[in-house]
Amino acid sequence: MNTDNYSNRFIQLQKQISGEVFTDNTTRILYATDASAYKVMPLAVVYPKNEQDIKTLVQFANQESLSLIPRAAGTSLAGQVVGNGIVVDISKHLTKILELNTEEKWVKVQPGVILDELNLYLKDYNLFFGPETSTSGRCMMGGMLGNNSCGSHSIIYGSTRDHTLEVSAILSDGSKAVFGDLNKNEFEQKCAGSNLESKLYNNIHSILSNQENQKGIRQEYPDINIKRRNTGYAIDLLLESNLYTKGGDQFNFSKLLAGSEGTLAFTTEIKLNLVPAPPKEKALICAHFESLEEAIQGNLIALKYKPGAVELMDDQILKLTEGNILQAKNRFFLKGNPGALLIIEFARETTAEIEKIANKMEDEFKSSSLGYHFPMVTGVENISRVWDLRKSALGVLSNMPGDAKPVSLIEDTSVMPEVLYDYIAEFKELMKKHDINCVFHAHIGSGEIHLRPVLNLKDQGHQEKFHAIGLDSAKLVKKYKGSLSGEHGDGRLRGEFIPVMIGEKNYKLLRDIKNTWDPNHIFNPGKIVDTPKMNTHLRYEPNQETKEINTYFDFSSDMGIVRATERCNGSGDCRNTHLTGKTLCPSYQASLDEKLSTRARANLFREFISNSEQKNPFDHKELYDILDLCLSCKACKSECPSNVDMAKLKAEFLQQYYDSNPVPLRSKLIANISRINKLGSYAPSLFNFVNQHPIIGKLVKRNLGFAEERSIPKLHHTTLKKWHSNNGNIESKRKVYLFADEFTDYNDTPIGIKTIELLQKLGYDIIIPKHAESGRTYLSKGLVKKAKFLAIKNVNLLQDIISEENPLIGIEPSAILTFRDEYIDLVPENMRESAKQLASNVFMIEEFLHNEMQKGNISPNQFTTEAKEIKFHAHCYQKSLASSLPIKEILSFPVNYTAVEIKSGCCGMAGSFGYEKEHYDLSKKVGELILLPEVRKTPQSVLIAASGTSCRHQIKDETEREAQHPVEILWEALKK
Repeated sequence: MNTDNYSNRFIQLQKQISGEVFTDNTTRILYATDASAYKVMPLAVVYPKNEQDIKTLVQFANQESLSLIPRAAGTSLAGQVVGNGIVVDISKHLTKILELNTEEKWVKVQPGVILDELNLYLKDYNLFFGPETSTSGRCMMGGMLGNNSCGSHSIIYGSTRDHTLEVSAILSDGSKAVFGDLNKNEFEQKCAGSNLESKLYNNIHSILSNQENQKGIRQEYPDINIKRRNTGYAIDLLLESNLYTKGGDQFNFSKLLAGSEGTLAFTTEIKLNLVPAPPKEKALICAHFESLEEAIQGNLIALKYKPGAVELMDDQILKLTEGNILQAKNRFFLKGNPGALLIIEFARETTAEIEKIANKMEDEFKSSSLGYHFPMVTGVENISRVWDLRKSALGVLSNMPGDAKPVSLIEDTSVMPEVLYDYIAEFKELMKKHDINCVFHAHIGSGEIHLRPVLNLKDQGHQEKFHAIGLDSAKLVKKYKGSLSGEHGDGRLRGEFIPVMIGEKNYKLLRDIKNTWDPNHIFNPGKIVDTPKMNTHLRYEPNQETKEINTYFDFSSDMGIVRATERCNGSGDCRNTHLTGKTLCPSYQASLDEKLSTRARANLFREFISNSEQKNPFDHKELYDILDLCLSCKACKSECPSNVDMAKLKAEFLQQYYDSNPVPLRSKLIANISRINKLGSYAPSLFNFVNQHPIIGKLVKRNLGFAEERSIPKLHHTTLKKWHSNNGNIESKRKVYLFADEFTDYNDTPIGIKTIELLQKLGYDIIIPKHAESGRTYLSKGLVKKAKFLAIKNVNLLQDIISEENPLIGIEPSAILTFRDEYIDLVPENMRESAKQLASNVFMIEEFLHNEMQKGNISPNQFTTEAKEIKFHAHCYQKSLASSLPIKEILSFPVNYTAVEIKSGCCGMAGSFGYEKEHYDLSKKVGELILLPEVRKTPQSVLIAASGTSCRHQIKDETEREAQHPVEILWEALKK
């Protein structure tokens, strides 16, 4: 479809609704994909604000013969939320918790409410919503209803369908209906009308009251004892209602809408059953097995002990977690290289109960010769780390190098646990037949293992295998009376195989239901029924070639920059909100706008450079604009399971873009701030007078495009290098080299001086070696060629003097961490090993002090015994590329000092980002999410610490509190 043919009508639509309508090419590209293998360009994207907007959209779709594709977080794995009509994104505005009844234990929500945020809201009432998906930090209740999501604890809590009491929806004629429990009389009254809602009840009654249909449904549908079954429309469950089965539950159309993927009606409100919070004492038994087959047998033993969850990770996924910065830290409980791992959760009233169960279970494992290591993990933080490792599985699969990746295809099959061993054995034979490897993970406790064959979907032959494996697997699942979809839905991925699973006759019943509910097929057509062939409309054309593009950074580990963008599989971890405690992605967290997510940037980046017809494939203003609001915080490099390094991609893009376009004056000034500061350092008082003057300073900021609300950093009256040269060294065998970064040298000189004095007092001789600036400012503004020059220069200057015995330490995280991050990808190949060796001996000051304290080289006796409370904020780069733990440890080192980390993400300043006029509001919004309010409510008696210079500046500008560098606090704590 051509959007130009509808442009005037979309303009009229915008006038009729309160929400927003987008028809621009950039937005349409962003919504052409989800977390699946599919890509379909929509005509438009709409953010509805209220129920009336939905009604108007339904009327518009009927009038214009267009379709509506409902979308929440866009994490669908079966292509449910891609289509060529109007994508209706409910995640922006329809996000309210409407009503809570604690006595009856239910809550009413709009479809855009995020699962984790709902449970956070319910926590104070000792209630929660049971089904919990691995995407709980961003998945929304509308999406969970549409897919009938389950999650890790389905053994206990079942699926979303099991907890859906009532659904309010707009029908295909624009009318509103509320679907809930009905007794026989109420059902008959519904049938008596003449409107569309009555037709729905009459239609289902004509189907389910037919004895031949009843027999066919019971015979062909998946085993009713399988908790995770989501094949087609759930008419098998409606058949079990008391209208058609003695002793059944009341009839409720909500059971049909759960798992219907938005193909029958448009949900506006959902009433959900709540359950009491589980016992507070929890523990995980992380059972290590030599093979997948051992783990499958072990699962049956584990289930005897009534766990809350049993989850599987195979050796391939565990191996991939090693390469993820964040997940590598979460592997703390692993021993050796298990062929498979079972994560078994127990929740009981006491730890002693769990220990007793764990011991018995371990004894049974050992007596059956299954497993070799059974650590018990306790404590909220450590348990969360293990679950984070498990939840990362989908994302880390994208880290497999090359074009062949584990794909979503048969990742959602579910059979009874008792037949799982035989089923997997046959499945492995099927994979041998197709000569394809596969990875295994997820919900083994309920008989659902995510099976992901490794396929190259750019290759036409593998696209054909994609279909062949899907069909063969459907037949195998049918043999075991399983469900082809346990919770991820049919969508356009599995819809083609539904006739195989339930028979042609039952499939015709589903089509009849679709045509009754939605005669014009305006609701998400091409999903579940009448789906196109499942290996069409893929992200990649058959035999699509991957462009080879010369870059300034080294992207060889990804086999080129295009494949670096293809790491993003759409899982949407960058849509976690600030309430999750994650840093990724600050621009999204502040705006809740898909266009400001890392996923959006990666998608657009991939599409433009892959399909560009420009001589310079980077020469696209659309890309420049969408990357402009990236704060380059580096959170995506660690928190994104796929390790999409958007800061690196942005820097590369900007340099390539500037190769064809002029560099803005302000960018040149920021990049060259060290040179400007060097000139200013000859007359720092005059420099500060001009910049701080209420009139002159404002004029300077206004003319250069800086926010007038911002204060410009002052120059110190001397530089750190000058001070050090005049204050000499001490005699000590313990020598440390200090990197006098460009920020500490000119602006934060007092912090540098205190660092030197602290280290000297602790017995270290401090040497500032000859070195160039770090290049951070050039990287931040995309002047990579200059940064590359500086990286080469610094590696050459320092490689022969820095060693394990004589490390290089730095004060400003963003500067010193260039050695461990960008330098390795900037230097020529013949210098790479030297750069890596240098990087291994480069530390932030907090890391160095922490290491020395652990070695016993620094004693608490060297510090005061006075009591102090400290709250600290860690720099984004520390959290992403290293850890905030050393900050906590060194600030708690004096015996009566207590340090607590503020669980904030990015401060919002992000180097120069927050100084720039057009970015000031977003910068402030990011800071106001957690950090700034937390600082304001902190008593003056409690110290505020922040390692980053821009973090301290943001805190000072917006709260008027002086945040100290951790070194300053330790310097003050020294015994005098």
